[in-house]
Amino acid sequence: MMRRKVFAISVVIIVFLPLLSLFSQIDRSKPPKPGPAPEFELGEYIPFQLNNGLKVFIVENQKLPRVAFKLVLDIDPVLEKDKAGYVSAAGQLLRTGTKTRSKDQLDKAIDLIGAELSTSSSGAFAMCLKEHAAVLAELLSDIIINASFKQEELDKIKLRMKSDLEASKDDPEEIARVVRSALVFGKSHPYGEPVTLKTVENITLEDCKDYYIKFFRPNAAYLAVIGDITPDEAEFLVNKYFGSWEEKDTPEFEYSDPLQPDSNRLAIVDRPNSVQSIINVAYPVELSPSDKDVLDALVTNTILGGGVFRLFKNLREKYGYTYGAYSLLNKDKLTGSFNAYANVRNEVTDSAVIQILLEMKRIRDEVVPEQELQEVKNYLTGNLAMQLEEPGTVADFAINIERYNLPKNYYKNYLKNLNAINSDQVQQAAIKFIKPDNAIILVVGDAGSIEQKLESISVAGKINYYNQFGTEINRISDLPLGLTAEKVIEAYIDSIGGKENMLKVADRTTILKGILLPNKIDLKMSIYQKAPNLMMQKTEVGGITRKVIYDGKNGYIIDGDDKNEIKDKDLERLEIEATFGLLLDLDACGVKVNLLGTDEVNDKKTYKIEMVLPSGVKWMQFYDPETGLKVKEEKPIEAPNGVFNQEILYSDYREVNGVKYPFTIEQSMGRQKFIFNADTIKVNTGLSERNFTE
Repeated sequence: MMRRKVFAISVVIIVFLPLLSLFSQIDRSKPPKPGPAPEFELGEYIPFQLNNGLKVFIVENQKLPRVAFKLVLDIDPVLEKDKAGYVSAAGQLLRTGTKTRSKDQLDKAIDLIGAELSTSSSGAFAMCLKEHAAVLAELLSDIIINASFKQEELDKIKLRMKSDLEASKDDPEEIARVVRSALVFGKSHPYGEPVTLKTVENITLEDCKDYYIKFFRPNAAYLAVIGDITPDEAEFLVNKYFGSWEEKDTPEFEYSDPLQPDSNRLAIVDRPNSVQSIINVAYPVELSPSDKDVLDALVTNTILGGGVFRLFKNLREKYGYTYGAYSLLNKDKLTGSFNAYANVRNEVTDSAVIQILLEMKRIRDEVVPEQELQEVKNYLTGNLAMQLEEPGTVADFAINIERYNLPKNYYKNYLKNLNAINSDQVQQAAIKFIKPDNAIILVVGDAGSIEQKLESISVAGKINYYNQFGTEINRISDLPLGLTAEKVIEAYIDSIGGKENMLKVADRTTILKGILLPNKIDLKMSIYQKAPNLMMQKTEVGGITRKVIYDGKNGYIIDGDDKNEIKDKDLERLEIEATFGLLLDLDACGVKVNLLGTDEVNDKKTYKIEMVLPSGVKWMQFYDPETGLKVKEEKPIEAPNGVFNQEILYSDYREVNGVKYPFTIEQSMGRQKFIFNADTIKVNTGLSERNFTE
């Protein structure tokens, strides 16, 4: 057996006791001073290293009859560029088969012992009952050492990734995360590059294999074995199943440090029809896990917004702007970051931003009262106590000490050092890390409702606008002089055949055949329209038929024998969609149009137009400046669980009796995506009004 060292991690627990005296009266006007900080032994970990460089930490804990294996890679992040997402895909592929086991065989073997096993691009985790520890160790090593990537499995992963991206279009939190990362770190930084449908499409099997071969190496890994297992048993299993893992140097990379803005920058991602705004006040910071003031930074951020403290008390309890407001100060070997965030009502967006900045300035400029500081220390002590209930915490501590080159007694002295932090240290940390004047203020929300008030907050009196992937989009001031929404629409009318030809169309029949993704279900849609505003849409899928009818006044949904009337905003939408030649007479329909600027559709510049319906509902339309054609629409759909954005892409325009129509239509909402191709488009066939009654 290899010689092992035994390390004990001790954690100081502070017990607050009043100083009692039988011979003097207590002054209850002063808070009691903390008593001495006794230590208790948290537990032991036994480290050793294999000849191939794998660093192992054994944590024996017999409270439950189970054993866990946790593998962590210590590698530099990779800039994925136009294939962003392939690193994540590689981590998922690890779990899909080995040189000796297919995915089905692997799944059955794991299920047979009632285990759980997951992989990622940065490691793996596995857990089972004690009696199956050897079997699980063999399965995990087979996955890590003998992974075999297959194209059909990558295709499934890419399909899921695309589905997740489609769903994220309606998730303002995810939009905020992606754009914040792009703005804080920059798209040329591995922490800032966004994953898009196009980058996922670019991922190849060779990309994933290359990542696995280069980075999954024992000399760049830590393995923790935790649970009801003796050191000798654990060492035997690790040597037996991971000893053959081949050592090889892993690539190293250097990246430029992202810079904080010279002054506050205000950014908006327009999400029309949103009733709430998501606020992020963020910027990069230099804060590594091994920095000497990392504990000071933790206390400082906790006071500001690391729990139900200043930001929470201000924005929720004092003003009622939100259900919660918090902040994060992340430490990282490469580069850290700060983010204060809250979700608020549109009408208080500017006020909430102002209060967040005021609280950031207050913790920087004012000394924190001793009682408040002590409350936060108590809170952090309690959090640590809860973490210590998990035996894996000891393993995490051991890995952190090795990975970040921390002092061996770092966690032994953790609470003692926490308790010693004073108000001066907090203020110094705030001056260093809290930057209310050098932040990116990102708001995801309805720009039309919030932008005017937010302009006053910007130092430059300017707002930068971005799409959901963090690409800056131009507004009115950057467009050709004299361009208006009306002129863009006129160009579209000309591009599809002109007003005269459009007016000649009295009725239209469109038969679309398509597929519903990701389930690949075939469907057929038949749309019948007659001037001025009659419409019947019939959808057939899986033997089920649904009709939507607008008879010029009323609207209905008919499912079999069920007939339901369409009302309110849904009826208004149906009437607008049924109106023949809508763009020829917007005023008569009560529809207003505004040119918002430019945006990208499939990496190509378009003019973005806002259509405001009489009810105030906003549709977005996107037109190609070169061809004049409409390439995309976005429409809000109200559902019981919220408002979703329906995206419709138009392409393959073809002429039918003097007017061009899109023969390919892609419609997506959430994870569902419909791809339609026109089988037939006929005009002026003499449709009877009876087609639009039921």
